[in-house]
Amino acid sequence: MLGYALVAFSVLFASIFIPRQWSTTTFVNESANRRLINSDELTFYDGKQGSKGLYLALLGQIFDVNKGEKHYGPGGAYHFMAGKDASLSFITGDFRESELTDDVSSVPPLQLITLYEWLSFYHRHYKHVGFLIGRYYTESGEPTETLLQIQASLAEGHRLKAQSEAEKTRFPPCNSEWSGSTGGRVWCSTKSGGVERKWTGVPRQLYAPGSTAVRCVCVENPFEDDPNVKKYAGCPSSSESCLLDLISVFF
Repeated sequence: MLGYALVAFSVLFASIFIPRQWSTTTFVNESANRRLINSDELTFYDGKQGSKGLYLALLGQIFDVNKGEKHYGPGGAYHFMAGKDASLSFITGDFRESELTDDVSSVPPLQLITLYEWLSFYHRHYKHVGFLIGRYYTESGEPTETLLQIQASLAEGHRLKAQSEAEKTRFPPCNSEWSGSTGGRVWCSTKSGGVERKWTGVPRQLYAPGSTAVRCVCVENPFEDDPNVKKYAGCPSSSESCLLDLISVFF
């Protein structure tokens, strides 16, 4: 239950603070005046009484979040982020002390896009004061090999996202309904899958190459010649709606 609560908290936090539009700019050291701080020194910027200030780091970039003290300072909802780099938690939603780490090597390419959304947010709303020496930046402030690998993975995430969006335009998801007593139905409309278009289409099963995963999509041409697209058994080729029996599986 704790895990679900933490993930829900992360989603709520993101929905409040991340704007819809963001820049894909890779932020770099724009000024020789940026400070270089190690992780031990960063702990002295947790906003507690006697501390040097209120900082947090994300992907090795340090931000002064003092103007958001009510959120990040002692007693604030996000104080656990202060004085450290907890990059992974921005993705996992796990904010337990043992999980507050800057290691995002396990994060898939598509989810790195979300992490860079957060980075864009902090650049827009808070002052970027320096770089954290360690996993992502060297003692001279240069990007490490680890950071370069993360950036390459981010580029792959953007490629996969663009590919997915192009596929969704070509093969929009079906509408679907399911009843435990009568089975299911899939059908197409000019707005099915949230993709508005001028054509309705017919339901088909779309298989992911090299995988057993399958989902229902709408195909404009009933005679679509794509090896990954299959008809629903017993459904007429030109029908805009198909009935599924109780053992059929669709997504």
